[in-house]
Amino acid sequence: MPNKTNLTRRSMLGLLAGSAVVVGAPALARAKPKVVVIGGGAAGATAAKYIARDAQGAIDVTLVEPVRQYQSCFFSNLYLGGFQTYEKLLHTHDKLAGYGITLARDSASAISRDRREVRLAGGAMLSYDRLVVCPGIDLKFDSVPGYSEAAAETMPHAWQSGPQTQLLKARIDAVPDGGVVVMIAPPNPYRCPPGPYERVSMMAHTFKATGRSKCKIIILDAKDKYSKQGVFQQGWEKHYPGMVEWLPPAMHSGVKSVDPATNTVTTDFETLQAALVNVIPAQTVGRIALSAGLANETGYCPIDAFTMKSRFDPNIYVLGDACIPGDMPKSSFAANSQAKVAAMSIRGELLGARAFPAQYFNTCWSLVETDDCIKVGGRYEATSDKIREVQGFVSQPEDTAERRRQNYQESLGWYAAITADMFG
Repeated sequence: MPNKTNLTRRSMLGLLAGSAVVVGAPALARAKPKVVVIGGGAAGATAAKYIARDAQGAIDVTLVEPVRQYQSCFFSNLYLGGFQTYEKLLHTHDKLAGYGITLARDSASAISRDRREVRLAGGAMLSYDRLVVCPGIDLKFDSVPGYSEAAAETMPHAWQSGPQTQLLKARIDAVPDGGVVVMIAPPNPYRCPPGPYERVSMMAHTFKATGRSKCKIIILDAKDKYSKQGVFQQGWEKHYPGMVEWLPPAMHSGVKSVDPATNTVTTDFETLQAALVNVIPAQTVGRIALSAGLANETGYCPIDAFTMKSRFDPNIYVLGDACIPGDMPKSSFAANSQAKVAAMSIRGELLGARAFPAQYFNTCWSLVETDDCIKVGGRYEATSDKIREVQGFVSQPEDTAERRRQNYQESLGWYAAITADMFG
């Protein structure tokens, strides 16, 4: 006769085994790791897309971006010059939802690094395993005496996307023939190194094309040199003789004040009366990164060049204009390249996916006049102290007209391709 005690023991063991399966099943079905991306510009949109797409649903990705229609700063100079419509600059994040990305239509107001949480302006809290911070820049309005956020309604900067771009276009179109334009160019480091000088070219093109060839553009620069300087100045002399004057610090001894009420700019040597003043002030990282303690004394965020991780927090990545990119410029092309490195690193850490050595690329095109486009760029590698340039190129004065025309066609193809890569 079977031993009742043994049966009971066996029954209990079976029951416990069954219970272990039932209790243990939820534990084995681990929750998806969470990635939160702050900022839906060139860096953030790319990072969110590549993390979600290549993780194939294994990572919960949330993109925090309040703006429903993103306007690219890159290519906006061509809108100022009449080569692109404003509508061409506008993009949405709607297609990113198709990759399984949750779109949080709100602003990030605080980051709790200890709790790994992001607080949104509306009060919601988002937890994360990894955080990608792409807040872009904030403008240091007080870096130019007399300038302010209110003054920007009279002296537009148009260095952040939105209504400022259209305001500057309207002000350019209103300059009378013979009117003086003063641009105050920013100190290093700043977003888009060739940007101010392409903008000058597009202003000059607009004046020339509309019969206002007596206009004059004066650049009061905070720097002694600038990106693509030789080919920019060659182009100005060729296409706009006498119209553009570039003054380094030694030639004006610094901007002492601007007065929006009178549209004047005062330097140590003179007071300039202008029909239009375009002030591009000094810049710093977006304030969410500052408040989270991710920036150093430079006002930007140091990163590990191999992964784009913050030097101050291994669970946070900082991309695009917000980071200290070593030899790379602060450009949309660079931001897109950095985002792909970060996405690969995040998938490797959270999913055990294979990660390859970091590679970075950049090209910046600048239109000087119709079919006269110049470019600069390079290839970069990660080192222990920075992202280092290993190969670079820049347009040369002796380039053929056909080469310059091809550069412009390249730029059009690049814009279409990179915006599709970021947003679609």
